Amino acid sequence: MRHLRTFLYLLITLTLALALVTAADAATKKKSSKTTKQPAVAKPAPVVPPPLAQMLELKHWSNPDYTRIAISLDRDVTWESHELDKGSAGKPGRIFIDLQNTKLSAGIHDVTIGDGLLKGVRVALYRAGVVRVVLDTENIRDYKIFPLSNPARLIIDLRGERQTEISRLENSLTNRVNAGIPVETAKPHEPAEFIKSQAVKKPLPAIAKIRRIVLDPGHGGHDPGAVGQSGLQEKEVVLSIGLKLRKKLQEELGLDVVMTRSTDVFIPLEERTAIANKVGADLFVSIHANAAPNRNASGIETYYLNLAKTEKVAQLAAKENGTSLEKVSTLQAILFDLMANYKLNDSAHLAEEVQRALFKTTLLKFPDTRNLGVKQGPFYVLVGATMPSILVETAFISNSTEESHLQDPAFHDLAAEGILDGVEGYISSLK
Repeated sequence: MRHLRTFLYLLITLTLALALVTAADAATKKKSSKTTKQPAVAKPAPVVPPPLAQMLELKHWSNPDYTRIAISLDRDVTWESHELDKGSAGKPGRIFIDLQNTKLSAGIHDVTIGDGLLKGVRVALYRAGVVRVVLDTENIRDYKIFPLSNPARLIIDLRGERQTEISRLENSLTNRVNAGIPVETAKPHEPAEFIKSQAVKKPLPAIAKIRRIVLDPGHGGHDPGAVGQSGLQEKEVVLSIGLKLRKKLQEELGLDVVMTRSTDVFIPLEERTAIANKVGADLFVSIHANAAPNRNASGIETYYLNLAKTEKVAQLAAKENGTSLEKVSTLQAILFDLMANYKLNDSAHLAEEVQRALFKTTLLKFPDTRNLGVKQGPFYVLVGATMPSILVETAFISNSTEESHLQDPAFHDLAAEGILDGVEGYISSLK
């Protein structure tokens, strides 16, 4: 009996132990199953190609010694260009430019020019994502392509020898302006108000050689230029100065004055000197208000076209050009070629006269005004001008004190008077 109880005890113990081992093994397998389960692998996001840039507009200007093409886009693009031949009498040349990752707008079409340098421009989708622009040339000496921003566009300047017929057309246009006949643009896309000639109230002596001046109030429209701490916009100030200066030049010097803009509209930089060349201007003055990261910077300075000598000048050029320092460097790399016919010494002379007179006039009412002198810089608004051309920085809108001056219409009148005196001094020095 005792052996039977022992046997039953061992049997129960063994059964319980086996049950515990089985339960532990099941728990281990369950845990192992949980820890080794692989997470769901995320699918890679589909690769979306960048949106294509859109070619929006094609414009051109025929000037006395070069033809300018402007291709407007909705964003910056990269491009490749190739020249097949420069062209000669009876043997046309060809330049083609491939715009990468670009598509055409519906309104873009081929353009016939026939100005002695460029027969026309053809545009087509060369292949998916590549727009080809073909220039049919004749008598081309050289050409340059460079980008501008805000808005994005690609500029092509072609230089060479024009045919006699084109020279006669240019002379006819100049004669019409000389006669006081309002000059309407030869191209429907150019607003006529920017090249209308103002009647000359009293002619200057022939020896003066300066009869027509183009005033260029900077920025305008969607481009406010520099903005002061109180919200004052450069475009408003320089337009006011420009309009006052126009009246003074007409009434006191008897000059014919053409404004690149007389209202709050945007005129691309490449059009401004094209207007001056088209109307046969003798002088070109672009009016601006300065700005700098250093809020204490102040004073008056006047520029003519050349390479930037300092980083500060390059930064200012980037601001006025509406572009980056990198693109200013690109412009500098080709600037000497672009300046082939630029009147460097005459422009420096005009800048000296205007800077001296503007500082002297301003100093009478604002004795703390600083004379920052005449400087050189790669300002695109001056590129391509065939007459003495300068850019005047009237004051620093980024400086709170000078911003308050720029808000005062009396200062506008003072600035206009100073530039007037400088122009008069330049004309007198030529007699």
